[in-house]
Amino acid sequence: MSAHCQLTGAQPGFGKTISHSHRRTSRRFDPNVQRKRYWLASERRYVRLTLSTKAIKTVDTIGVEAAVARIRARGVKV
Repeated sequence: MSAHCQLTGAQPGFGKTISHSHRRTSRRFDPNVQRKRYWLASERRYVRLTLSTKAIKTVDTIGVEAAVARIRARGVKV
């Protein structure tokens, strides 16, 4: 699943588009997901993470090491 954040777990939501005539058709609300590369100093390598924009701000606040630790705690391979 490409529209999935590794840190927060944000994934698409589903709903309906309602037209002027009130016909309902299915649609998908994707999170704003970006691929970003960070330097992981403890492992002396770059890691490429798929993060939502909210998660990018979280990484800026808590740091890359803590963010990678949270991602690994969720069982996601980095």
